[in-house]
Amino acid sequence: MSRIGREPITVPDKVSIDIQGSLVTVTGPKGKLDRRVRPEIALEQEDSRVMVKARDNSQRTIAFTGLTRSLINNMVIGVDKGFQKKLLVEGVGYRVEAKGNDLTLNVGYSNPVNFPLPEGVTASVDKNTVTLESIDKELLGETAARIRAVRKPEPYKGKGIRYEDEQIIRKAGKTKSK
Repeated sequence: MSRIGREPITVPDKVSIDIQGSLVTVTGPKGKLDRRVRPEIALEQEDSRVMVKARDNSQRTIAFTGLTRSLINNMVIGVDKGFQKKLLVEGVGYRVEAKGNDLTLNVGYSNPVNFPLPEGVTASVDKNTVTLESIDKELLGETAARIRAVRKPEPYKGKGIRYEDEQIIRKAGKTKSK
């Protein structure tokens, strides 16, 4: 069985999990998340722990136990503490503004790019750092990737939008020949 899938999910005091068939609802101080689990996965709740079990022993089902355990654990962490992702905007004249539920990106195109944030994701801007916050880790990661795709970092000067912990491998530019 999957090593990750074998571990129990510990549920904090402030968080409650409701399992009804294949629908899992996690409620906490920051909000509520729902997810349907695959029919070949069984969930067992005992006190403040949830165990993920496989209904059969196929390799595919065993792989899904680890995935399901990680997804439900991320839901528990999200409604308890929330998730955060930071993006850096680097380049001469590159700017970002947050207006309500939209981001306005000035990243070297002739017109600014207006990026509407999905429901459940909030953004704050400090100089050229965009901080995205959400209780849904999957939605947060997808939103950050879509913002980064507006202007990916280029390898010569490093201009563009990148994750805070991302390292850009720089290439040497052209050299003058004699």
